[in-house]
Amino acid sequence: MSNSKVAEFTAPGMNSESAEQTIAQLDNRMVALIDLQLTLKHIHWNVVGPNFIGVHEMLDPQVAAVQEMTDTIAERIATLGGVPVGTPKSIVDRRSWEDYSIGKGLAKDHLIALDKVYNGVNGDHRKALEKLSELDPVSEDMIIAQLAELEQFQWFVRAHIESSTGELQS
Repeated sequence: MSNSKVAEFTAPGMNSESAEQTIAQLDNRMVALIDLQLTLKHIHWNVVGPNFIGVHEMLDPQVAAVQEMTDTIAERIATLGGVPVGTPKSIVDRRSWEDYSIGKGLAKDHLIALDKVYNGVNGDHRKALEKLSELDPVSEDMIIAQLAELEQFQWFVRAHIESSTGELQS
């Protein structure tokens, strides 16, 4: 099920073609953030080891913030005349990356893997910005604000796996 523009309206001053292209960009970001939210909670439940509590407690605020981001994107899609589709099968069908592969694992292993997840999400948010800058400044601004917060979350993760010389464990 794709997320196409179905309403006869969109935001005033925006044409249907721009709305459709914006919706497509936002839909891709919504799918990524729903996946990220679930991955963060999965890690929260399955992290073990000496740094367990620090990582466990670091992740819940990230889950809540990413859930809020997802809601904001879904509502923007609806505002532009689209249909935000967030059912589990539709999310899996629309994503272009593999599922998170670690189950129960040490904090270090989860954080190294989570850093890679953030590389994908944040890199794709930046790619979406390039397109949104030409299509819809409101959606662009929304994604810029989200990216600032997502990059800070990645910094929190990296602080756990960074050496004193600035190298990341991999």
